[in-house]
Amino acid sequence: MTTPTLLVLDAEPLPRLGRLTGRARIEHADGSTLAERLPHADVLLVWDFTSHAVRRAWPGGGPRPRWVHTASAGVDHLLCPELAASDTVVTNARGVFDGPIAEYVAGLVLAFAKDLPRTLALQRKRTWRHRETRRVAGTRACVVGSGPIGRAVAGTLRALGITTALVGRTARPGTHGPEDLDRLLTRADWVVAAAPLTEGTRGMFDARRFGVMQPSAYFVNVGRGELVVEEALVRAVRERWIAGAALDVFAAEPLASDSPLWELPGVVVSPHMSGDTVGWRDELGAQFVELFELWASGRPLVNVVDKQRGYVPGH
Repeated sequence: MTTPTLLVLDAEPLPRLGRLTGRARIEHADGSTLAERLPHADVLLVWDFTSHAVRRAWPGGGPRPRWVHTASAGVDHLLCPELAASDTVVTNARGVFDGPIAEYVAGLVLAFAKDLPRTLALQRKRTWRHRETRRVAGTRACVVGSGPIGRAVAGTLRALGITTALVGRTARPGTHGPEDLDRLLTRADWVVAAAPLTEGTRGMFDARRFGVMQPSAYFVNVGRGELVVEEALVRAVRERWIAGAALDVFAAEPLASDSPLWELPGVVVSPHMSGDTVGWRDELGAQFVELFELWASGRPLVNVVDKQRGYVPGH
């Protein structure tokens, strides 16, 4: 059997692929060289999962890899019509980020409930100001996105005593359908966006959706930045439609230095790090090697993305 060529779209630090020594011819590319190297690759590992280079390079001429794996949960950065219509199998890093993101969301909910941002601000000013804070037990959450990340978030919030409703693409036992979303938003103390980016979810959190939320509600986005109409969110916080927001993802990253979100009272900005815990890159590399072993032996791959829907089906 001919040794397959594995092309890696690089990002630092590089993945640890030592277990593939002698089993794959490993080559490397960046955004400027990807197009010329794609026709010679059997497998493409999108290690630079923030890059849009695949969407630009894929429509070119010549053969294309039989399998593309992205070291991320989202696939919107690489899917283009030509890739979606091809026979190439696309897989993602489903399973690596679920627990860490759920912990991150729980931390944000607790921080808001216990007024930790204001405590830190007052500490910097050496100001002693006693306040009362909220209990999270007995409050309500609405988690939008019923994939592994959304389910992990919902489970963690329930462990804190929060009554949590999960909203997915279709209704089924334990999961509400989209038709229930507005009703759930009107009752939620915590609204968590954890949905994939598709044509059906793009801009779903707009002025109307923020307008139906409670003035005491907090919004948390750990899904994709383009789920949110940022101008509407800024207005919602400024005009006190909602109490505040925590944002880990944005339509354009890094967030522009002149964005009003940086200094908007009640808003926490983090640089797309909710799933990135110590050792996360090693987990991503190990996951890819396991998938490669399945692929090389002719066994079915897991984490296969439905390229028309834009996510792994079954949730």
